[in-house]
Amino acid sequence: MATARAQQPHVPAPEEHRRSNFVAESWAELKKVEWPGQNQVIQGTVVVLIACAVVGAYLYLNDQVWKQVVSKLFLGQ
Repeated sequence: MATARAQQPHVPAPEEHRRSNFVAESWAELKKVEWPGQNQVIQGTVVVLIACAVVGAYLYLNDQVWKQVVSKLFLGQ
């Protein structure tokens, strides 16, 4: 009886099967991805940094203006 158990193939638990299936499918999808080149990465990074600087400057200036408006109109200073 013990030898019959030893010869049976390992049947993965449903959760283990889902996990290995997920990894296999993810790996297959990653092989299909067209990865950007170095120039595309540099250009994208520069665009993001410039956009962050522009938005940051806009928000800073807007904050300074509204700080003056609030202090003069609502706080009476």
